[in-house]
Amino acid sequence: MTTDARTNAAGAPPGAQAVTRALRLLHCFRDNPGELTASQLARRMELSVSTAHRLARTLVAAGFLEQDERSARYRLGPSVAELGQLSLHQRGMHRAVPELDALARATGTTADLAIRGGAHAVILAGGSVNPASGLGLRRPLHSTALGKVLLAWARPGEQDLDALPPLGAHTDRTITGLAELRAELDRVRAAGYALNDGESAYGVRTAAVPVLDAEGHAHAALAVRSTPDVITDARLPWFVTRAHACARALEILLLPPSQRHSATDVVG
Repeated sequence: MTTDARTNAAGAPPGAQAVTRALRLLHCFRDNPGELTASQLARRMELSVSTAHRLARTLVAAGFLEQDERSARYRLGPSVAELGQLSLHQRGMHRAVPELDALARATGTTADLAIRGGAHAVILAGGSVNPASGLGLRRPLHSTALGKVLLAWARPGEQDLDALPPLGAHTDRTITGLAELRAELDRVRAAGYALNDGESAYGVRTAAVPVLDAEGHAHAALAVRSTPDVITDARLPWFVTRAHACARALEILLLPPSQRHSATDVVG
């Protein structure tokens, strides 16, 4: 029995394997490698070169990839850019930028806004977004303040810590055990904010708070990042208060347009 046949027998729609492979191929560009050859795509996906080439050509025809005529290398196409911009606008992230800029100026920190993408916190707006490429950062959930917030106020279906990949250590302060992570998330929920004190990189301290949706789950996570000399223990409550104030404003700004007026009326 072929892989497709086994997949269909399990209840997946016809062609599910092809769709999965096409999405995996697009994910090969996630870490901004620039242009890739069919051979490089094949190695990353552990497929034959001919299969990778056929998938890439299909995505070129749909506008999700482009192929350089001289080098025959592939790069992301206009359809990806169009959908990415549309997703950012639908999420209201463009409205968050002025608020993040103001928070960064007021606190002297880097202010970022992230959503969850699988086992990572994906920064979509703020000071960590590269102004030249528009790319943010993907950071592990367990070792960042942003990630802890997204886990602590996770939506239903995203709360299973056992589904996370192994909790890798980035420094000797990184949480690497599930029991320790569960205890940390209990502390985060009780305190109303998360702290990353050298857990992802030495010399970095980050405080993060949730941007909540109407059901009390994290629509996004907001963080201020600097060094322990700036975000001191004594001044930490002040930074958290400023972050919470910005998060409350974003809870309105990030609402879909149809809901924003009614929410503003309630607040007023």
